[in-house]
Amino acid sequence: MSQTATEHLDVVIVGAGLSGIGAAYRLQTECRGKSYAILEARAAMGGTWDLFRYPGIRSDSDMFTLGYPFKPWRDAKSIADGPSILRYIEETAAEHRIDRHIRYSTKVVSADWSTKSARWTLTLEERDAHGAATRRELTCGFLYACAGYFNYDQGHAPEFPGAAAFSGRIVHPQFWPDDLDYAGKRVVVIGSGATAVTLVPSMAGEAERVTMLQRSPTWISAVPGRDKTADRIRSYLPANLAHRLIRTKNILFNIGFYQYCQRRPEAAKKLLLGLTTRILKDEQAVAEHFTPSYNPWDQRLCAVPNADFFKAMKKGKAEVVTDHIETFVPEGIRLKSSRILEADIIVTATGLQMLAFGGIAPHVDGAPVTLADQFVWQGAMLTGVPNFAVCIGYTNASWTLRADLSSRLVCKVINHMDRNDYAAVVPQPEGALVEQPLLTLASGYIQRSIADFPRQGDRHPWRIRQNYLLDSATIMRTDLAKTLAATPRSTVRKTTVPVTV
Repeated sequence: MSQTATEHLDVVIVGAGLSGIGAAYRLQTECRGKSYAILEARAAMGGTWDLFRYPGIRSDSDMFTLGYPFKPWRDAKSIADGPSILRYIEETAAEHRIDRHIRYSTKVVSADWSTKSARWTLTLEERDAHGAATRRELTCGFLYACAGYFNYDQGHAPEFPGAAAFSGRIVHPQFWPDDLDYAGKRVVVIGSGATAVTLVPSMAGEAERVTMLQRSPTWISAVPGRDKTADRIRSYLPANLAHRLIRTKNILFNIGFYQYCQRRPEAAKKLLLGLTTRILKDEQAVAEHFTPSYNPWDQRLCAVPNADFFKAMKKGKAEVVTDHIETFVPEGIRLKSSRILEADIIVTATGLQMLAFGGIAPHVDGAPVTLADQFVWQGAMLTGVPNFAVCIGYTNASWTLRADLSSRLVCKVINHMDRNDYAAVVPQPEGALVEQPLLTLASGYIQRSIADFPRQGDRHPWRIRQNYLLDSATIMRTDLAKTLAATPRSTVRKTTVPVTV
């Protein structure tokens, strides 16, 4: 008869994507000696950049800001493809021996905080190579959710009338089939977001014709695929220094352009429409298909490197149709205008489903926490949930900029606890907060699910400011003692390690 003690770790990181690997680096370098593991539900690291395999998958942020501040981006392309980003993540994990801490095919099924013992008990579902699942428990002192806010198991898939009648193949980009052959085929891509504008030029090279069907236009901007200024800087300076300078340049430009769009929306519209008209040389097409009803950056702006999307249209290999679907028919899609878009393949690039913190539903002393009733402090920790942090990136800039700040803040909190011999901390506001949505973009994928997420408040440090310059200047200077309610370790009941017989 064997006895197995329940394993205990100082910190558990959930998710081995871009955020989780970055969090592990910060934990190793700023909280030395802490035991930790990264729990990854899938069988590989990389998160988004391993999951999505559709043609042309790429970042819509430049890699000098999406990449880590501690690892220079060395590839030529500033707007990088998915496989290159995945290699970058894997290299980072290997270089810093982070990969040794990753536990694959391990999903957090439940997480329960005990006030008496000041620790989390995680129920894990582990799958072997054959898919068989077993459950076990793990305890930790601090839980950090770095799984983003997308549902990896399910995309947004609206029901289209008559879909069963279509004689061709329907695919969703999130689950791109390996055997899909679109060479010489007629393809209709439903959607107008980043995925759609990536798929269209990528498939146009092999397909007979690709049509992007949108209900309404999205702001799309051509950007250079390669940063020539960055190339010059890298040719003269050491890699680390060059990376810092290029990163600073791009941060300033991106923040400046976002503020320009927010403060002078009409001028920003004129600028973006002028650039598109200059490329397409078709004012009517720009007015009909590329002039949205909302202001730039009310929703995330789609970047197309080297104007590849527009070039595919000019070559006659792609077109954009702005209309509504009446029904699918055997030969394709019938629109409300009565036009039929003939298709062999329909790609439903209809968006993502949001899922709070990788599906972790925290409990405190056995009682479920209603996330929508909680407020987020410094974009990282929640009221009502001790020793718990989440990684939330920017919506108007590279995700990693805020993710790295959050990870450094988590390390600061953990070190603060150690210095003061605290067993637990939880943020508490001084005075009432005015409730606001956590994310304010008008994008459909956000509006569909944001009610299930925690709230932000109306003032700092309870408001997510979407401004890296302000955050980088203030977050690490936060007076933790002012906001974090602490439980001294001396008041916590000593816990006997559970034993399974």
